[in-house]
Amino acid sequence: MSETTVSASPSAGRGRAGLGAGDSGELELRQLLAGLTAVRDGDFGTQLPGDTDGLLGEIASVFNGMVDQLSLFTSEVTRVAREVGTEGRLGGQAEVPGVSGTWKDLTESVNAMAGNLTGQVRSIAEVTTAVARGDLSQKITVDARGEILELKNTVNTMVDQLSSFAAEVTRVAREVGTEGQLGGQADVKGVAGTWRDLTDSVNYMAGNLTDQVRNISQVATAVAKGDLSQKITVSARGEILELKNTLNTMVDQLSSFADEVTRVAREVGTDGRLGGQADVKGVSGTWKALTESVNVMADNLTAQVRSIAEVTTAVAKGDLSQKIRVDARGEILELKETINTMVDQLSAFADEVTRVAREVGTEGQLGGQATVRGVSGTWKDLTDNVNVMASNLTGQVRSIAQVATAVAKGDLSQKINVEAKGEVAALAQTINTMVDTLSAFADEVTRVAREVGTEGELGGQARVPNVAGTWKDLTDNVNSMANNLTNQVRSIAQVTTAVARGDLTRKIDVDARGEILELKTTINTMVDQLSSFAAEVTRVAREVGSEGRLGGQAEVEGVSGTWKRLTENVNELAGNLTRQVRAIAEVTSAVTSGDLTRSITVDASGEVAELKDNINSMVKSLRETTSANQEQDWLKTNLARISGLMQGHRDLDVVAELVMNELAPLVAAQFGAFFLAEESPGGAELKLISAYGYPAGDGSTRFRMGESLVGQAARTRRTIAMDEVPANYVTISSGLGHTAPSSLIVLPIVVEDQVLGVIELASLYAFTPVHRAFLDQLMETIGVNVNTIVANARTDELLVESQRLTAELQARSEELQNQQEELQHSNAELEEKAALLASQNRDIETKNLEIEQARQELEDRAQQLSLASKYKSEFLANMSHELRTPLNSLLILAQLLAQNHTRNLTAKQVEYASIIHSAGSDLLQLINDILDLSKVEAGKMDLNPELVSLRHLLDYVEATFQPMTTQKSLEFRITSAPGVPSDLLTDDSRLRQVLRNLLSNAVKFTETGSVELRIEPTSPSELPPSVRPYGSAIALRVIDTGIGIAEQHLEAIFGAFQQADGTTSRKYGGTGLGLSISREIAYLLGGAITAESALGQGSTFTLYLPVARPDFAEQPAEAAPSDVRNEDSVGRDSDRPAAVTAPAPQRRRLLVIEERAHGLLSLVAESVVTDLANRDVSGIGRSVEIVTAAGAQEAATSLASQPCHCIVLDLDMADRASFGLLDAMNGDTALNGVPVLAYNNWRMGSQEESILQSRAGSQPLELLSSLDELRERIALHLTADQPGDVLPLVRPEKVGEAMAQQADVTLAGRTVLVVDDDTRNLFALTSILEIYGMHVLHAENGRKGIDTLVVHPEIDIVLMDVMMPEMDGYAATAAIRAMPAYADLPIITVTAKAMPGDQEKSLASGASDYVTKPVDANHLMGLIQHWLAL
Repeated sequence: MSETTVSASPSAGRGRAGLGAGDSGELELRQLLAGLTAVRDGDFGTQLPGDTDGLLGEIASVFNGMVDQLSLFTSEVTRVAREVGTEGRLGGQAEVPGVSGTWKDLTESVNAMAGNLTGQVRSIAEVTTAVARGDLSQKITVDARGEILELKNTVNTMVDQLSSFAAEVTRVAREVGTEGQLGGQADVKGVAGTWRDLTDSVNYMAGNLTDQVRNISQVATAVAKGDLSQKITVSARGEILELKNTLNTMVDQLSSFADEVTRVAREVGTDGRLGGQADVKGVSGTWKALTESVNVMADNLTAQVRSIAEVTTAVAKGDLSQKIRVDARGEILELKETINTMVDQLSAFADEVTRVAREVGTEGQLGGQATVRGVSGTWKDLTDNVNVMASNLTGQVRSIAQVATAVAKGDLSQKINVEAKGEVAALAQTINTMVDTLSAFADEVTRVAREVGTEGELGGQARVPNVAGTWKDLTDNVNSMANNLTNQVRSIAQVTTAVARGDLTRKIDVDARGEILELKTTINTMVDQLSSFAAEVTRVAREVGSEGRLGGQAEVEGVSGTWKRLTENVNELAGNLTRQVRAIAEVTSAVTSGDLTRSITVDASGEVAELKDNINSMVKSLRETTSANQEQDWLKTNLARISGLMQGHRDLDVVAELVMNELAPLVAAQFGAFFLAEESPGGAELKLISAYGYPAGDGSTRFRMGESLVGQAARTRRTIAMDEVPANYVTISSGLGHTAPSSLIVLPIVVEDQVLGVIELASLYAFTPVHRAFLDQLMETIGVNVNTIVANARTDELLVESQRLTAELQARSEELQNQQEELQHSNAELEEKAALLASQNRDIETKNLEIEQARQELEDRAQQLSLASKYKSEFLANMSHELRTPLNSLLILAQLLAQNHTRNLTAKQVEYASIIHSAGSDLLQLINDILDLSKVEAGKMDLNPELVSLRHLLDYVEATFQPMTTQKSLEFRITSAPGVPSDLLTDDSRLRQVLRNLLSNAVKFTETGSVELRIEPTSPSELPPSVRPYGSAIALRVIDTGIGIAEQHLEAIFGAFQQADGTTSRKYGGTGLGLSISREIAYLLGGAITAESALGQGSTFTLYLPVARPDFAEQPAEAAPSDVRNEDSVGRDSDRPAAVTAPAPQRRRLLVIEERAHGLLSLVAESVVTDLANRDVSGIGRSVEIVTAAGAQEAATSLASQPCHCIVLDLDMADRASFGLLDAMNGDTALNGVPVLAYNNWRMGSQEESILQSRAGSQPLELLSSLDELRERIALHLTADQPGDVLPLVRPEKVGEAMAQQADVTLAGRTVLVVDDDTRNLFALTSILEIYGMHVLHAENGRKGIDTLVVHPEIDIVLMDVMMPEMDGYAATAAIRAMPAYADLPIITVTAKAMPGDQEKSLASGASDYVTKPVDANHLMGLIQHWLAL
């Protein structure tokens, strides 16, 4: 991997110029940020320059060391994966020195996986290689699971069947081919398909071969015995047929040859008829040459014998003057010369010589002796010589005959050993050489036959030196036969070996005939079928498993038996999977599109069936919830709409007409009448003032109380409903016709037990329960409005009357003044007038009282509006609870499926579960956004004003959005103008929320170009009017080059659920809540958001924010919002389970010991404390004092001066100073309980590591090599109540072993009580808890939860729901706390109620902690471990 030295980009430097122009470490920090970004993106070739001194040099050294270890780890894992997965080199192990923690676990996991895979594959390879080599005694014995186990069982079964098949075939081959026991048959039990066919083929071949060989053997035996009358008659084909025809032809030719040779021999040798010739028709080759040789021999012998006969005849007649003159060679020539000499010399000896010559030379009677009586001298010597010659010739000829007879009988062990000389010796040598050649030929043929036929060693050739003629031809024929058989068998072996190894591309292409040709064709056909089967199965697996193309089926032509069943099984598996996945996909797509009417109906089993049931349950719950919410939304919306329509009207006729025009169509009524109650001399009457679809001239327009259903409804103040109205009761008509309604309803308008009117409605359809509920609630609203209008009208009348009386009073006053004298004269008349005036004053007071009543009614109307707002809040709370409850089980179960603990899901099924979890998380975020919006609208969003460092804020923005813009290839800039303050007094989390929304929108709607955050001061004239009262402000402008917004949409985008493109085909997703919430938050912070944009040219959103809002400065800086919790900082008092009001935090002193003051470890500690201060509600972060000590001497001074809560120690200090400091602390009993976090960035030697681990027995010492782990441990120790409350990573009882804090070990055996009335939540929570080994008890409400708690005193912790029947979670928690035995029992509230105040209410009832649904599994298990002090 190539290394790259990072450097800061100029744009980054310019973007921060306004904040830290004089910061000399800006460039190096940028380099560090770039390096960390590269490591996060998987680039381990990035190195920081190592030539920097000081702290940054240490950071570079630590970073480069970390990158080197990560690069080494990556290369090792890649090498092992390449060797094992690509190159097929098993046995490799990843060796990554110097790693620990997660990397070491990952390395060991990779090595374990490679080791297991190596053992399994090698075992399978050994067995298959043994099978390929013909060794069927081996089996796969390695441990395996899953598909490897299935493969193991399949291969072992195959080996058993092959072994049985091979044993039977070997037996038959041995009996037929080696032992010569023909007629044997292979009997292989339990095989089918190809193996059954092969067994049948072997038996058929053995049967045919038995018949053919037996017939051939019979004929060959007859020929060997000299019987040439028999022929091969068995049926045969191919080369066997050719052999049959050849042998039969040979028998015919031998028979013909034998007849002719016998005839010639009989004529010449027996009958003495010379000149005969052998005539053998249709022969060629050796037989023709032998025939011609016999004829030449007979011809020569005839001429020679006739010449000898003439001479011997003459000698016999005593004529010794004749000589033999015929051409002759060899012994005949010698004989000729001898005879001629003999004739010349033995004239007297003629009789005896003639006799002996005739006996020996003609008659073949060996052993004869010439007896010449009375001779002496030369004739006697000649006679003796003749006798010696005859005796020698007899011995020599008889020896030659004996050897020739042995050769003819197949005995090649005898040789001619008689003494001879001359040509007879040469003849003896020639015959002996012939015998040796025949013996060598027989040995070679026997060897080749044994190697090929018995030992199976192919490729052997017979080598017979110095042979020619027929023997050379026979040798060549034997070698040709062995060579052909070698090529055929080797080709078959290569193809079958390739098939055994999975290579189906090879075929047998060697020339063959007969049964070998049939075997070749059979194997090639098998390979084609296997190749077709493998290709189809691979195609279906690729389409279904890799490409996601469902519905594929394997089509393998011409297969049967096992292969056909395998094909059908694959097709059935693919079909089932296709149906199940498509059904799930259809339903989930329908749910995503808002269609909640669908459900999964496909057959399934196992976990797929559970997934099907869970999704169907989810869809049903969502459908019911959505339907109920839609009905409630329709009801509340229309109530509010009609109420709004009635507001502002003072005329009852207009209001009645408006109500009837809106109400009748809304509830699907085609007939309606509005009757208003009026006072009459005869009592109250109901008068028709407005109607809907009312026929002219039909019915009465006035009713008294109790008269008809209208009067009856008014009298009883109850709704009267009628279904199945008679056909002639009332008529609903139009221009085209008329009909009768089926349902009728009469509703009284009652306010404060006073009937104000009656509304009658009729419909062709039955009124639904929603309509009935809507009408009942609407009557109250109409009653309030009618009462208000009546009161207003009465008030107006009283006002007019009051004005009239006032004017009259003034006129009377003038008259009184004018008639004062007259009044003075008439006291009686004056008293009467005074009484009249008092009466008029009482009337005025009465009118004023009525005005006051009208005002009271207006206040009641305001309270009704407030009640409607309360309904909205309750609706949001119920909606949140009802949606969070099914989401809880959905997210938990989807998370469990995605984690795949049992490893029995495919990668595609895990991906489906991840998609479901992601979709549920998006829905949860939408619910949270809606709740945020409701908080803003209700004015209940809490703010936490604090000093916010602008530099830290911009660092957060850059770290968050730089990767997002880099991924989209966008340029991201942050620029700060001169004069911008370094700190702001505002709510940090809310400000970050607004910036996240604005920048996320900018990145989302920008495809090319750049996104810029520009911070600059503003002049008062530029500020919006709402911001000016708060003093100086800054402008945070988010500028992008995206798609832009049309001018007419600029204001609409700030509305809830609004986007510039609100069509159904819009390109960009989102709920449209972000800008609405951001504008409201900006308003709460004293700021404002404005937008400028042009379509296609980008947008600029500006957040104007006060630098220090005056009323914020009056609030305490440490105030934190009540709904913000930090689980890492939760402390637990050992004497009580929870504290509703946290005590004031103790002062914590953190000592950082390193070689240089304010080095790397000090920066890490400061960042941890800053994060705690920003997130901690109990103020722990602000109660921490960081003390830095440069070297061991300064550290000893600090330890002696004040106690420490925790110590961070750099083990890399020179001269092993850190080890000396640890020795000194070990001897101080006051420091034995202070935890020490020892950090090192180099691989420690085994001796040093053992020394440090030995100290862990007497002092809480933790060895850390990761800065992230160091941050976590510092935060954990600082949030603990006492220094020793946190267990160290290295336990005294397990020295040298890292403690792996696994929940399944620490929580195993603990008992938890889950109190919840929702079975889905019970199932989901139980699934999580049982994974960690916990024993789970259930209760469906608070009352049963208390009963279960009493029965099971072993319960360690309680998970309590809030909304339950009979006794809710608040009451149950309070009741448990009232029981002394359970005052300290941890109780965690797990509820879907997430509105403001719910958390405080839970803690006030006595709960130890609070978790909202949907539950994050890791968060919940972390809280359980915390409260169980694990």
